[in-house]
Amino acid sequence: RSVIRFLFLEGKSRSEIKERLDAVYGDSSPSMATVKNWFNEFQRGRTSVFDEPRPGAPKTATTEDNMTKIHDLVLAD
Repeated sequence: RSVIRFLFLEGKSRSEIKERLDAVYGDSSPSMATVKNWFNEFQRGRTSVFDEPRPGAPKTATTEDNMTKIHDLVLAD
C-alpha cells in the first residue's frame, strides 16, 4: 500500500505502478485489482495506508483470566 501510494504521488498510472511492483516483487506482487483499488482510494483523497477500524470481534482475546485458565490447564495435563 505504501509503495502504491508513493508511486501514485509521483504521478504514475495504474499500469505503471503494476509494472514497477511486478519488476521488484515478481510473483509476490499485489494483483492488478488490488493496485486499482488502492489507486482509486488515493485518487478519492485517502491518505492513510492502514485499514479503517471496523466492528466485530477483537483481534485478540488475551486477558489475565484467560492466561490463568490456560496455565492451569497446561499444568493439569
